[in-house]
Amino acid sequence: MYNPPAFAETQQDELTAIMRAASLPVLVSPARGGGLLATHLPLLFQAPDRLIGHVAKGNFHWRDFDPTQDSLAMFTAADGYVSPSWYPAKQEHGRVVPTWNYSIVHATGQLAIVEEPAPLLEIVTALTNRYEQGRAHPWAVSDAPDDYIAAQLKGIVGLVLTITKLEGKAKLSQNRSLTDREGVIAGSAEENPALSAAVKRRL
Repeated sequence: MYNPPAFAETQQDELTAIMRAASLPVLVSPARGGGLLATHLPLLFQAPDRLIGHVAKGNFHWRDFDPTQDSLAMFTAADGYVSPSWYPAKQEHGRVVPTWNYSIVHATGQLAIVEEPAPLLEIVTALTNRYEQGRAHPWAVSDAPDDYIAAQLKGIVGLVLTITKLEGKAKLSQNRSLTDREGVIAGSAEENPALSAAVKRRL
């Protein structure tokens, strides 16, 4: 990852927050026969060093990846276009150009598959609980009949990535003046509230 020091994110709580905020990470693995495999899927971080998820059995990613090589999970949280018109500097001297702000994490590690019903059920339950929490009437895996859930589990394969390297980057206008950063916060507040909040946290 290209990661200038001004944008490097190293705080574990911030890295965790980015991974939890990312709606659909991408898992990339080297294939046994060469080339790369890529799948978009929800992944849940479990401290201290685990990502869990699952794919359909029809997805060849779990069958064809090379387990002797590292896989990479990529997370994007808040991101969006930054207009030069938001910078007070535009009015002062006009020497401004557009850019893109974003918060990302790259998690590298060893990927393993899970096919046994009990640990696979644990993965599905953990993911469900994560995305149902906070709802007025959260759904639980146990709400469905046991035989139905057992049949559904036969159609998926669990994935566990044991993290060996975690890199974070938060490019959120830190290279701009305070007034320009405030301009980004105000300018993005309506069209991209998540980005506005992310830049504000960096003031």
